[in-house]
Amino acid sequence: MRRTVVTGIGAVTPLGLTADDTWRALLAGRSGVVALRDAWAAELPVRIAARVDDAFADGISPREQRRLDRSEQLALAAGRQAWADAGAPAVDPERLGVAVGTANGGFGTTVAQADQFRAGGHRRVSPHAVTMVMPNGPAAWLSIDLGAKAGARAPVSACAAGVEAILAARSMIRDDQADVVVCGGAEASLVDLCLSGFARARAMSTRNDDPPAASRPFDVDRDGFVMGEGSVLLVLEAEEHARARGATVLGAVDGGALTSDAHDIVGGEPENQARTIGLALRSAGLEPADVGLVHAHATSTPAGDVNEADALRSVFGTPPPVTATKASTGHLMGAAGALGTLAALLALRDGVVPPTINLDSPDPAVDLDVVTAPRPTTAQHALVDAFGFGGHSASLVVSRS
Repeated sequence: MRRTVVTGIGAVTPLGLTADDTWRALLAGRSGVVALRDAWAAELPVRIAARVDDAFADGISPREQRRLDRSEQLALAAGRQAWADAGAPAVDPERLGVAVGTANGGFGTTVAQADQFRAGGHRRVSPHAVTMVMPNGPAAWLSIDLGAKAGARAPVSACAAGVEAILAARSMIRDDQADVVVCGGAEASLVDLCLSGFARARAMSTRNDDPPAASRPFDVDRDGFVMGEGSVLLVLEAEEHARARGATVLGAVDGGALTSDAHDIVGGEPENQARTIGLALRSAGLEPADVGLVHAHATSTPAGDVNEADALRSVFGTPPPVTATKASTGHLMGAAGALGTLAALLALRDGVVPPTINLDSPDPAVDLDVVTAPRPTTAQHALVDAFGFGGHSASLVVSRS
């Protein structure tokens, strides 16, 4: 059976415009959550978010900026980084694939083009509107940019999409449909309609007076998630292909599982989340005791964090150390699972777990060993959770190389 390894990582996040910058900021316990200065935000109950610095677009050509939604631009920026980090592997285009997940696709373009249509009719609508809006856009544009012809997968499974894309890439390699796949997630939904919808659903933090402290997974005073944006992409490669070309191996993706709760359109179900975790461990050939680290989905919602903690205790009994980096980055939605994978992989590689910030008063209903300061680890395997609206449940097992 072909093992799948990671040979490159690219990241454009609220904490930095590269994977290295993002990783250093996570270890330093920085927050990427800021006050929104957009005029439309002044009227909303939620006026905070985790933004990506617009300087990321310096590497995107003016033509690409005109034709691509922000989510597509973020995917291109992160994908090009990941490709360079992997050493731009020489691979037959028909053996090179792409898998990029998203929750909302071109949400910003949808809102902007609807405004244009209402203001001036159909002649004001961009001829690129459809290709900017479509959720498969990030995968499609990256496949064109890299010349990838083995397939451009585009999971749209809410906040599980990034992990689902990584598992799709692993399947392509294991099934011998590709030797190299660039995979992960991209999201850019920091627009009035999206924030208003989540605010109306009472899912988001309204700690507008203290943005860096707003996202606080597992804390008794958490009041909802903070929306973020960004893209994280990994280069997955068949191990024999990577070794043959002398690539630096950062870690491995050794297992995972996708399930559905069939329970509620927004509320997760702990029993099914536990089932997902158990299936992921089984697919990796591991026992619970083999896992030394968990990167929790932990969005900072009152019910969601407790549900995940219940699921972890159900599987592990006493779970291993847990980190929840959404405290620093906000919730990148379709890119969240890929960012969690970055954190888990680099924690195993460097032997240090990034902290969960803002955990001032741990919720007694959680009862987990949550890492709140950088902590050494000798873990060989880590679990990454990702759960999304619609009952999408995904768990991934990554290993030290």
